[in-house]
This record gives sequence, C-alpha cells and structure tokens, in this order.
Amino acid sequence: MHDYCLNMVCPPTVEEKLLDVLLDSDGAEVFTTVHVHSHGIANGQLSAQEQVMGRSQATHIRVLMTQEAMTSLLERIRSDFAGTGIRYWASPVAFEGEIK
Repeated sequence: MHDYCLNMVCPPTVEEKLLDVLLDSDGAEVFTTVHVHSHGIANGQLSAQEQVMGRSQATHIRVLMTQEAMTSLLERIRSDFAGTGIRYWASPVAFEGEIK
C-alpha cells in the first residue's frame, strides 16, 4: 500500500520534463494529471494575459507513493527543477484498492 498522495502543481513549461521524471521514477507507478487554472501566484510570474485573467495555466499531478519513494522523488525535483515554481503537498492515503 502507498503511504501518501503527492500533489504537484506545475507550469506548462516544465510539465513534459516532470512527467518524464515520474515515468522514470521507482515508486511512481500510479499517477494522474489534470490541466487546471492556478490562482494566487505572484503577478511577476504571470504573463500579461494571465495577470488580466487572475489565473495561470498549470498541470495538477497526483502520485501515490511510499514515504521513501516520495522523499527520493522530492530530492530529485528540488535539484532538477529549482526555480520553476512547482508547488507540492502530500496527504496520507487512508484506503487504496482496485475494482476488478
């Protein structure tokens, strides 16, 4: 069973590279992506159009992971994606299963 659901919100400019890292990572076998609008980002990081709209395009990624795999992945992301504005948080997984 996985311990955590790691949530990440990333800008479109790093989405493909981040997905490549996840596809190559041990312990990230199950993850989903959803295109979202992100709010609350500093205006200096937004394009002129995004500033007018008050939101930016982003991808929300959810990954089921063990604590050990999550720690390793976050270390790699902090190193490889420094300064890119990826936001993340983790929530404990209470239940997990597959309906067959």
